[in-house]
Amino acid sequence: MALTAICRRAVTVTAGALALTLGLALPALAHVTINPGTAEKGAWTKIAFRVPNERDKAQTTKLEVQFPTDHPLPFVSVRPVPGWDVKLTKGKLPKPVVSDDGDKVTESVLKITWTGGKIEPGQFQEFEVSVGPLPKDADELTFPTSQTYSGGEVVKWADAPKADGSEPEHPAPVLKLVDAATDGGDSGHSDMASTTPAATPSVAAVKNTSPTAAGDSDGTARLLAALGIIVGLLGAGIGVAGFRRSRG
Repeated sequence: MALTAICRRAVTVTAGALALTLGLALPALAHVTINPGTAEKGAWTKIAFRVPNERDKAQTTKLEVQFPTDHPLPFVSVRPVPGWDVKLTKGKLPKPVVSDDGDKVTESVLKITWTGGKIEPGQFQEFEVSVGPLPKDADELTFPTSQTYSGGEVVKWADAPKADGSEPEHPAPVLKLVDAATDGGDSGHSDMASTTPAATPSVAAVKNTSPTAAGDSDGTARLLAALGIIVGLLGAGIGVAGFRRSRG
């Protein structure tokens, strides 16, 4: 077999491997997610809605996050995002809910809307929210989210998990709730720290000054891995070609 034919075959195989590698990695990155994805029951916590722009020729210009009404969150505050306007919409719950403390809750934050800014193609933005206390009688909280693009397209991230356990096309962002640590320490320390509004900006200041840093790091790692596959397969193909020519 000619050297060029072997190289051509190696390139074909490499392209397939590269497509598979990136294809497996990209879907998880394209979803609107909550970071971190878990928090302790009964605690106060800070979460970030991570929103990637999936379109090549449109910008994300609006984000609307619906808050749970079956387990309303008593306290909700947002961290300002440069270039974006934010609005908290409060209202009556569909039906009253009894809190963990035995109080009857009839109103809460129903949704948060961010507008006025832009997320460019190939970029993402994080929208941080401080919430609490989290319910003790739930295992997860779901936040259906609508993402609007500059062309008018609206993508609704509101699908529930499928019955077979597979991921739907547009999964709703979910915050998993876990039992509080029982190692004998005072688990209330983290809760108290989270209730101090002034402390929240200083903790996350570095993260918000460069919203694309984490995405760039992840993308670089995947690119290097893909290039490694390419170099390896091309090297193998050329090596086989040289071996056959030396024998022929």
